[in-house]
Amino acid sequence: MDIKISKELANEKQAMRDAFCEVMMELAEKDRNIVLLDADLMGAMGTKPFAKKFPEQTVDCGIQEANMIGVACGLAAAGKIPFAHTFGPFATRRACDQVFMSGAYAKNNVKIIGSDPGITAQLNGGTHMPFEDMGIMRGIPEMTVLEPTDINMLKWIIREIAYRYGMFYVRLVRKECVKVYEDGTKFEWGKAVTLRDGKDVTIISSGYCVSESLKAADMLEKDGISARVVNMYCWKPVDEEIIKKAAAETGAIVTAENHNVINGLGSAVAEVLVKNKPVPMEMIGSQDEFGEVGKLPYLSERFKMNAPYIVEAAKKVLERK
Repeated sequence: MDIKISKELANEKQAMRDAFCEVMMELAEKDRNIVLLDADLMGAMGTKPFAKKFPEQTVDCGIQEANMIGVACGLAAAGKIPFAHTFGPFATRRACDQVFMSGAYAKNNVKIIGSDPGITAQLNGGTHMPFEDMGIMRGIPEMTVLEPTDINMLKWIIREIAYRYGMFYVRLVRKECVKVYEDGTKFEWGKAVTLRDGKDVTIISSGYCVSESLKAADMLEKDGISARVVNMYCWKPVDEEIIKKAAAETGAIVTAENHNVINGLGSAVAEVLVKNKPVPMEMIGSQDEFGEVGKLPYLSERFKMNAPYIVEAAKKVLERK
């Protein structure tokens, strides 16, 4: 692992959906078995260039998400490597039985992409704002569940899962995201990334909440609190060793996720702690609520997912330490 952290937390110059299309075209150019499926969202996902260049490797299934997963599973059974995209709630809630039965239970090889996770759905509102998608997929046997932090990590994950057999769920932001990793960063499969060391408390975060956690660590430092920041991009299987190490060395944990704290990242971390090294813990995330319409700054405040709330949780957990 060779981690190069961005010196400045600023938005990526490229939308994450464009990076997704770019890496998919790179894969499809080299392998005709790579197939991209969508449920009438190729315009929204920015994958029309893929369809134009690789029409024989593209299937737009229309607004039939469950059917799309069935088609993807059929293609996988025939030896293709399907990537199937739709918005997160439709890839999980709406197509859950097909993912379970035709995909996981049948031991198929399908890569499911769910976009606009949590508050990044913004103006699409509560019906399109999945706070439960990772939890649904985490509960399906043998599913690997992932959330890339930025474009560098996204491209690495897509290349990695293309030739790893099995069922995968990747939730990703469609549009802007914050750059955390510099070009040339080398990740290690299944291993969480320590972005910042610290001795008083550990903040374990994913996706949108990673940059907010780094900001929180800077704020805590001004108050004399040393915070470790860990990017847990793989929720299942979760990196148990880094959780146990953090508990042993800092004695206090805060999780930060753009997801329901029930059956999310906080739950995954707590399951490891309770069996190995119980320590005081706080969870930042949706507190078992539905989403709503709004822009990202409003929603991050409404659902208490930004740096000041992470700071508050860290101070609270330290009082219990």
